[in-house]
Amino acid sequence: MKPGKKYKLETLAVHAGHGVDAGTGAVTEAIHLSTTFERDADGGYSRGFLYSRNHNPNRNALEAALAALEGGAGGAAFGSGLAAVTAIFQGLAPGDHVVAPADIYHGTANVLKHLFAKWGVTASFIDMKNLDTVRAAMTPQTRIVWIETPSNPLLQCVDIAAIAEMAHAMGARAIADNTFASPVLQQPLALGCDMVMHATTKYLGGRSDVLGGAVVTRLDDEHFAQLRTAQLFGGAVPSPFDCWLVMRSLPTLPYRMQAHCANAQKVAEFLAQHDKVSVTHYPGLPGNPFHALAARQMSGFGGMLSFEVKGGKDAAMALAAHVEIFTRATSLGGVESLIEHRASIEGPQSKTPQGLLRVSVGLEHADDLIDDLAQALTCA
Repeated sequence: MKPGKKYKLETLAVHAGHGVDAGTGAVTEAIHLSTTFERDADGGYSRGFLYSRNHNPNRNALEAALAALEGGAGGAAFGSGLAAVTAIFQGLAPGDHVVAPADIYHGTANVLKHLFAKWGVTASFIDMKNLDTVRAAMTPQTRIVWIETPSNPLLQCVDIAAIAEMAHAMGARAIADNTFASPVLQQPLALGCDMVMHATTKYLGGRSDVLGGAVVTRLDDEHFAQLRTAQLFGGAVPSPFDCWLVMRSLPTLPYRMQAHCANAQKVAEFLAQHDKVSVTHYPGLPGNPFHALAARQMSGFGGMLSFEVKGGKDAAMALAAHVEIFTRATSLGGVESLIEHRASIEGPQSKTPQGLLRVSVGLEHADDLIDDLAQALTCA
């Protein structure tokens, strides 16, 4: 690609971070498994690589690709999504404060509640749909406002631009978990966020076969330098093969997301009309309270949805026990459709409705997915 030229996202997905191997002409990148690299005669490292925890050709390529897709100045890849989350919060000091949504991925909440709380970092988990509540929750000690939209598992949406502006007015940074949407559907940096976090395990990997996380920054500043330090000293980096797996999947990401969105829309419309479903959580439904906001800040409504079965936990578990195409499993973003009872995954402290099932809608034919849910609902 020509340096400095603006390319469409589909083109970036295919070419950013990729390149023909200069030595062999190979179109597909090699996997560089070496943990160490040769020094120059004068002791330097003119080729840019010293040790694989510092840098690796496959990880460098992935970081460059993700930065290009999110429109950022740089990226840092990690061994898991929670490793990326942890590295972000490692930049905080005792006494610092985080504002986060009440409907948040439980793993992120656990990092704040059970890891950083011991270090004197405090967090307020609030209803971020209400901007007045966000404003009231911020203090002079607030350093990060954490945004998750659409949220996990209720698919609630919040105004990214408004919250980012509010955070900056208080001297805080706005950081968005963009895992559900992916850079194809939502661009938080363009809406004012300072950093974007991904579990690359999900849509970016796309095949349920690789664990990873990443952070992309809007500016190459001291906060990103600190993140790089946490990556280097903490050592939670992905393997070269894991980076290669994610890079293999990125070229198809824009078209996979189109199919995920189309299927999820049809499944959500079916569930919204079913007499055994009390509520369907999907921003693509016109009657959904977040529909207008999602339409404004997203280019598609995503492949994730959740719904609540009348009859509570027993009915939800009975439905999940009788699916034939859906797989009862956690995680999301793969080609296969997954369904899970979310509250039992989150544990006894979960506030998720007991009748709620979270669905990652895959790439099977929508009619088959609907038929599967229809027959399983007869058992709920």
